[in-house]
Amino acid sequence: MSVSQVSQLVSVVMPVFNEKDTIERVVDRVLNAPIQKELIIVDDGSTDGTRAWLQKRFSANSAESSQRKVAMFGTTRQSSQVGVLYQPRNTGKGAALRRGFKEAKGDIVLIQDADLEYDPQDYQRLLEPILNNQADVVYGSRFLGQPSSAWPMFAYLGNKVVTGLVNVLTGVTLTDVWTGYKVLHRKVLEGMLLQESGFELEIELTAKIAHGKWRVCEVPIRYVPRTKAEGKKIRWLDGIKALQCSVRYRKPA
Repeated sequence: MSVSQVSQLVSVVMPVFNEKDTIERVVDRVLNAPIQKELIIVDDGSTDGTRAWLQKRFSANSAESSQRKVAMFGTTRQSSQVGVLYQPRNTGKGAALRRGFKEAKGDIVLIQDADLEYDPQDYQRLLEPILNNQADVVYGSRFLGQPSSAWPMFAYLGNKVVTGLVNVLTGVTLTDVWTGYKVLHRKVLEGMLLQESGFELEIELTAKIAHGKWRVCEVPIRYVPRTKAEGKKIRWLDGIKALQCSVRYRKPA
């Protein structure tokens, strides 16, 4: 089934922090994806010009940081709507995602990072298992079909350690728990209380998906890793926090 033939609304939630070099290209790529969608951008206190760009492009349609409702407007490309939310300060990717999830109105929620590491051309393969009722949750794996040589060694090994521990503690069998591409049917998020504010929300979310016995599958995706100099934000300390989070959420609340 082609995603362009499906009438279900997809909510693309995009957390953003200091991505002035990539934000315009990422937004354009998402808007050009041939699906019915709403794009919810949550700017997490950017200070590098990203927020100024968002305000300029979406100035008449942005929600103030104190408002809970996202101001939506139609675009002329691929039946898209865009809403922008501004966090009053930088509180972390997890906090931005939680806010975006609250505003999402779609039948399906898709997480999209604001860098150029992930390619919206993969939406077709990411959405198909849910659209065909084969899964409730889809993870885009950077390891399926892609040589590990594309990864910096430290990042590769760190991901494998965290993924392995999450698999052992929760009973899932994933190859890439920390992928930026996660797609969830709306029913998975309904009633799920997420608490983490940093990158460790990825681990909390995975654990609670496992505890909920939701059907999970992985599909291969394109991935172009960037360096710290190019804006990579995750650090070794985030890996330590992820390991702690894995233990913290090993059992249902």
